[in-house]
Amino acid sequence: MPAVLIVGAQWGDEGKGRATDLLGSRVEYVVKFNGGNNAGHTVVVGDEKYALHLLPSGILTPGVVPIIANGVVVDLEVLFHELDALSARGVDVSRLRVSANAHVITAYHRTLDKVTERFLGKRQIGTTGRGIGPAYADKINRVGIRVQDIFDENILRQKVEGALEQKNQLLVKVYNRRAIEVDEVVADLLSYAERLRPMVSDTSLEINTALDAGKTVLFEAGQATMLDVDHGTYPFVTSSNATAGGAATGSGIAPARIERVISVIKAYTTRVGSGPFPTELFDESGEYLRDNGFEFGTTTGRPRRCGWYDAPIARYNSRINGVTDYVLTKLDVLSGLETIPVCVAYEVDGVRHDEVPVNQTDFHHATPIYEDFPGWSEDITGCRDFADLPENAQKYIRTLEQMSGARISAIGVGPEREQVVVLHDLLG
Repeated sequence: MPAVLIVGAQWGDEGKGRATDLLGSRVEYVVKFNGGNNAGHTVVVGDEKYALHLLPSGILTPGVVPIIANGVVVDLEVLFHELDALSARGVDVSRLRVSANAHVITAYHRTLDKVTERFLGKRQIGTTGRGIGPAYADKINRVGIRVQDIFDENILRQKVEGALEQKNQLLVKVYNRRAIEVDEVVADLLSYAERLRPMVSDTSLEINTALDAGKTVLFEAGQATMLDVDHGTYPFVTSSNATAGGAATGSGIAPARIERVISVIKAYTTRVGSGPFPTELFDESGEYLRDNGFEFGTTTGRPRRCGWYDAPIARYNSRINGVTDYVLTKLDVLSGLETIPVCVAYEVDGVRHDEVPVNQTDFHHATPIYEDFPGWSEDITGCRDFADLPENAQKYIRTLEQMSGARISAIGVGPEREQVVVLHDLLG
């Protein structure tokens, strides 16, 4: 099996870690190719719950080689905090590989992220304040710090000096903050060098060598399609490419090597932070989804905005990513609802749009056009076969499949690892 990709279909928090974990025993490498510690995966293994932020979910599966690839921005403090926390719980973390070309988040990136967001006031993007955006901005501006730079103190110092020359002017004269000392940043980064060194490699070469040898490599995206910097609800997006194209550039493989694209999508919709969200609910239905789905951010703890399933977004996601299979999560959250609305199109200024409008203003003003489907009252958390699901749940799934542009191959019916209904082999 060549490279297999997992992407989020909506605005994140769909359960990608769950899907990665579901496939973990059948793959040999799991690669994180974008983002940083600004998003999290919650994976439940037996009675144990693990909240991962920077690390690939595959680190929880024995025998799998987890890789942080070149497209990720790495906060070294967070990296080692997560590794230590997992080690303390008996997880073997010795197989982790980190790309020498991955960019590093520094203290000044975190500072700039927070003060810039506060400065925007009502125009805030809704960032996590963890320095992700500023780190990616430095990467594009060619003043970034890469993992490999930490092993050459002279190069590291030169790069930090170059980065801070402009940033300190901004911090002092615009934001009224103290200047950041070069020595302080260099000393902090150097303190991680010896522990980091054994993990660092040419991960692009390692991944391609594994694929050449016929090994199965799973690529997991951070964030999701509607947060992609190019294809999402710009500017209310993340700072990297969370779509299928980002897997190639973010890990150093050829696009043609990706043959299966598995997209994870909730049976309803959520998002965190600012930005347009056509099906957002502000009534008791929204509270029902939030409370029953425990919709609070893994990384931030922020309550998620909740809404009904959005079929135009699913179709958009299928088109952008070339989706071959969907994993539908949190179907159990809908149990107990008498009626379940599904957004089938939008109305903008009296005009029907069956697809996501390319104009951001139109999308912001889009009103959902709903079709109602009968719900079910049965507890489905014990279902393991499609035929075990209530008839109305089966009809709901088949309807979503027809509307969404790709087959639904697995259905999450509860938070635990084994609570899944498999319709099709995700790797077959």
